[in-house]
Amino acid sequence: MLFVSIQELEAAINYWRSQSPSRGDELILSKEASALAKPYALMIIQGAQRIPLDMLDEVCKESLAKFVAWKSQAR
Repeated sequence: MLFVSIQELEAAINYWRSQSPSRGDELILSKEASALAKPYALMIIQGAQRIPLDMLDEVCKESLAKFVAWKSQAR
């Protein structure tokens, strides 16, 4: 996978939110959901449908990889 789509990022964020719900009065996201939310927000602002994987930081790549592995096992 060279690119990740905005739909895939959204699904990964939702997965991590289900694994580790927001906490506190401020509704703080988990480390994984927060990392994925940054490129997701940029894609929305820029109107992009996909982003190269090499543009993502390590936490984001790792969070996305764990989501993809979970998704492939869930099938």
